[in-house]
Amino acid sequence: MDSEILTHKHINHELCGTPIELELNRAVIEMTMKEFMAVDEKGLIHGGFIFSLADYTAMLAINHPNVVLAGAEVRFIKPVAVGDKVQAEGCVIAGSGKIQTVKVVVRRNTETVFEGSFFCAIPKHHVLEQKK
Repeated sequence: MDSEILTHKHINHELCGTPIELELNRAVIEMTMKEFMAVDEKGLIHGGFIFSLADYTAMLAINHPNVVLAGAEVRFIKPVAVGDKVQAEGCVIAGSGKIQTVKVVVRRNTETVFEGSFFCAIPKHHVLEQKK
């Protein structure tokens, strides 16, 4: 990776994926779907895990210590199953300063399974910090 991770340093990589590429305004994260993520006996993965991967990818594309998700518009395109290895790529596509938009695409091999626009806020202070 070209850049140091500046945000979400305590995230659980089993739940949100592992960064494999990080550069200015771009991040790529991989995740293999586990049995505990399945919603049924056929191995269908709960969409929340895919969303979590995409959200984390957006945060790393911004890579600011205070970045938080303000909103998202997403599409679940194809189902994902236990054992699937997916890769999310996020690129900043709009904005500067306090509000930025990151496009995230999640693929299984070359097949797109999820895509979305993530609207990221970068407050001056951490959202849990009290103003003095």
